[in-house]
Amino acid sequence: MTDSPRPKRPRVVVTRQLMPHVEGRMAELFDVALSANDHAFTVDELKAAVSDCDVLVPTVTDRIDAEIIDAASERLKLIANFGAGVDHIDLAAARAKGIMVSNTPGVFTEDTADMTMALILSVPRRLAEGEKLMRSGKWQGWAPSAMLGHRVGGKLLGIIGMGRIGLAVARRARAFGLSIHYHNRKRLPAAVEEELGASYHASIDTLLRISDVVTIHCPHTSETHEMVNAARIAAMKRTAYLINTARGEVVDEKAMIAALKTGRIAGAGLDVYTHEPAVDPDLLALDNVVLLPHLGSATIEGREASGEKVIANIRAWCDGHRPPDQVLEGWV
Repeated sequence: MTDSPRPKRPRVVVTRQLMPHVEGRMAELFDVALSANDHAFTVDELKAAVSDCDVLVPTVTDRIDAEIIDAASERLKLIANFGAGVDHIDLAAARAKGIMVSNTPGVFTEDTADMTMALILSVPRRLAEGEKLMRSGKWQGWAPSAMLGHRVGGKLLGIIGMGRIGLAVARRARAFGLSIHYHNRKRLPAAVEEELGASYHASIDTLLRISDVVTIHCPHTSETHEMVNAARIAAMKRTAYLINTARGEVVDEKAMIAALKTGRIAGAGLDVYTHEPAVDPDLLALDNVVLLPHLGSATIEGREASGEKVIANIRAWCDGHRPPDQVLEGWV
């Protein structure tokens, strides 16, 4: 593809409010349109944006599908996503139109791993239920049989997806005495398995059957859509807990809710949902679920670092270079 000259001060549209420092740097460097009220763009607003910019900076709340990309002018040459996941962007459609896509990998690894570990600890020990009890004013004091949960140490943790976040979770979990087992497209090097005391399972079904806690850390793709389906949930231990801080669409949400209602699995800790920001009312009614409002990456440090990566990707593109975090064909 022959590249046209790139503007030194490109027109950049940012769909959501970013950290003030990041927005300030963007205003210095680019002809930028910032989000004034931080609402998720409508389809019409996205179409208007892509028709009049060199660079679009979307987030996970923006569905950049083929319809949106088809509305883009020839001017749009870079979609510099704020965030690591790009399942909300039609990469094939962007590639066909000669639009590069970049993301911000790695900056939320530790934050998401921390939140995952918090859920792994919270769900078996019934922290959310306990907190509700305290606020209700109905607590009658300590009793030997009250609010009993399950010990975390000594349990088998099954990790689905052993990328950056999966590895960070494994290191944390090992410190809490969990036994590390994992499923991944590729097996880890022997040295890493030895460091973590980790056991590899080529079959996700085997992993699910033996795990006391299952935590998901794979991207959402056509291959992973509802990968944890009704049959696989039914094969889990009745005492097992399901943790998801990846993407809601990786789990068959209706099947999970049915299993939670009937006690087919013991509980769940969720930071992501199939139809965000909508949450299934049945989930809200369950006591054996800890629900968080997509907080995995919600740290000041992480959001600033992600914004800096967006800026670096745009500047590299302006200078005629490949963005350092360009999403290449075959990304998962």
